[in-house]
Amino acid sequence: MNMILFMFMTSLSLCIILTSLNLWLAQMNPDSEKLSPYECGFDPLGSARLPFSIRFFLVAILFLLFDLEIALLLPLPWATQLLSPLNTLTWTFAIILLLAFGLIYEWMQGGLEWAE
Repeated sequence: MNMILFMFMTSLSLCIILTSLNLWLAQMNPDSEKLSPYECGFDPLGSARLPFSIRFFLVAILFLLFDLEIALLLPLPWATQLLSPLNTLTWTFAIILLLAFGLIYEWMQGGLEWAE
């Protein structure tokens, strides 16, 4: 019982200390961009039909692709304990190699360049 009370008091004091440090050290000097309802960089009062760069979609797709890679590789430490770890590591290497070639291709095509 004493150990549970000690852990509770320790975690409570740590939470209070970290919260007070955050409130004390945080910079509270918002500018007009931070106070605007939209932080996307577009004028919210202008036309909604303005075209914007397709690179936004490209970056989002690349993020999803590599996020999916992490999700596929997450159970790898447990999968190496199966009956054929060599088969698991071969498929893992194939996934990483395919994604690396895709990234190199995208890089060579200039899809990761923000300015033309």
